[in-house]
Amino acid sequence: MSASYDVVFKNGLIFDGTGSPRVSGDVGIRDGRIATVGRVHAAEGDRVIDASGLHIAPGVVDLHTHYDAQVFWDPYCTLSGWHGVTSVAIGNCGFGFAPVEPDQREYAMRSMTRVEAIPYESMKLGMPWDWSTFPEYLDSLARTPKAVNVLPYVPAGPLLVKVLGLEGAKSGRRPTDDEHALIAKLLHEAMDAGGCGWSAQRLPPTGPAAVQRDWDGTPMPTDMMNDETCLVMARVLAERNEGVVQMTLTTHDVRHDMAHLEALASTSGRPLLHNVVQVFQDRPHVHRRAIEWLERCRERGIPVYGQGVTTDAGFTFTFEDWNLYDDSNAWMEATMGSKAERLAKLGDPARRQALKENLPKIATAPLETVTILSPRTPATERFREMSVAQVAALTGQHPVDAMLDVAVADGLDTLFYASPPQGDSDLLREIVQYPHMLLGVSDGGAHTKFLTAGRYPTETLTNHVRDKEWITYEEAHRRLSALPAQLAGFRGRGTLREGGPADIIVYDPVGLSVGPNEVVHDLPGGEWRRVQRATGYRAVLVNGQVTIENDEQTATYSGRLLRHGRG
Repeated sequence: MSASYDVVFKNGLIFDGTGSPRVSGDVGIRDGRIATVGRVHAAEGDRVIDASGLHIAPGVVDLHTHYDAQVFWDPYCTLSGWHGVTSVAIGNCGFGFAPVEPDQREYAMRSMTRVEAIPYESMKLGMPWDWSTFPEYLDSLARTPKAVNVLPYVPAGPLLVKVLGLEGAKSGRRPTDDEHALIAKLLHEAMDAGGCGWSAQRLPPTGPAAVQRDWDGTPMPTDMMNDETCLVMARVLAERNEGVVQMTLTTHDVRHDMAHLEALASTSGRPLLHNVVQVFQDRPHVHRRAIEWLERCRERGIPVYGQGVTTDAGFTFTFEDWNLYDDSNAWMEATMGSKAERLAKLGDPARRQALKENLPKIATAPLETVTILSPRTPATERFREMSVAQVAALTGQHPVDAMLDVAVADGLDTLFYASPPQGDSDLLREIVQYPHMLLGVSDGGAHTKFLTAGRYPTETLTNHVRDKEWITYEEAHRRLSALPAQLAGFRGRGTLREGGPADIIVYDPVGLSVGPNEVVHDLPGGEWRRVQRATGYRAVLVNGQVTIENDEQTATYSGRLLRHGRG
């Protein structure tokens, strides 16, 4: 007599993802799906795993990633796949690789080297580029082995370049009616093939909030798109009554931004994920105003939701690769080019005054608080573990001179650490405790040489739940799984329900932890990245198969491309 279940987890503490109270019991899995939750006899399982003292919960749904390229060489989409994530959304911020004609492939890769800091050689060697259209890109993803599920947004940037040409997309001109019709047609085509909505990141092309730049320092195409184009794309979702909008919008007029996002959600009738809601320790009004606005939207039935930056992962970087001071034109220009070119510019005394007068403000805490983690020469060793402010006080220099003189003396190999804008502030609790806020923003696959925010699920369960008790485990799993799955259109995922896909994590709540910051050379082309692994995951299942066991990958590729959120 064959076993009734492929896998049985016995005697665990079950969190179903809905926010309902935890239940002690068993979970039986058969044919990739959850067959039963409750009581299961051990003899009925082909494989039985003792979950005593462990938590059983739905796999995490990571809605903000940039694994569009990395998925082709990293089936686990790490860091996310190491930290309990079983499904990811790609195509965020309007950035991606389809539709892209062959003569635009080089530009598409170059663009991502700056705006998302993905190594060029890794993209060039790691992507098959066996597509031009968005449907062809999805077919390529479907053929690619995956250890996580992948849900695709349709990025607006490639659509704009396809219809308007690169120069036209960057010109800021309003598309003609015929061009708008073609954009809508291409979006329909992409969603017919399985796209789950569209994304765009619109930041000012100039000024203090112009934090994202193309590889040559010019604005990204999405920065130049206008409100009407967004509304044209929103109407496509309304016609189809499906999909989601993932949008970052920052202009010099907050009222305009809020009104436009409300208009997109109201026009489409679909959820709009507003990225991002972030704490700035010196400006608490910023996140509080955002939460108040989100609450007003909720009260009026306008489906706008916030994606909160809830990880405390800072930035570990050298000036060889650093690109997150791009909100300052002076710093942006000085940190472009090869390592030799950057070294010459950052060491040029004639540039220093402009750098002092135009300090970056957006991405991190103030420059003075940056810490020198690892000097590289005897001359700079005395500054180890000092802040830039401390070095400036010791040497009698301006903080900019203090920081850059150390970097230049070390040949740009000095390792710095910049804390996130919230620092160690308890203000973060206000975002974590707002019940309709998505947790995370991993940026997985992006900024690989200085950011490890993909650790956020483990960080949530350890720091925000277990240690600080800001929210309960029930609430954390609802916000990590069910809420993002519902908003982004995942079908049947995000909860532990009989008949649903068996995307499951089983972890030790006491032993769960985020590992140390490491450098690994595991990217195509010999490129390296920073990672933080996880400890405490007894098992991770994707579509019923164990992809991670005792924190180790099992080389099991049971992930699926979720066209229309299904699969």
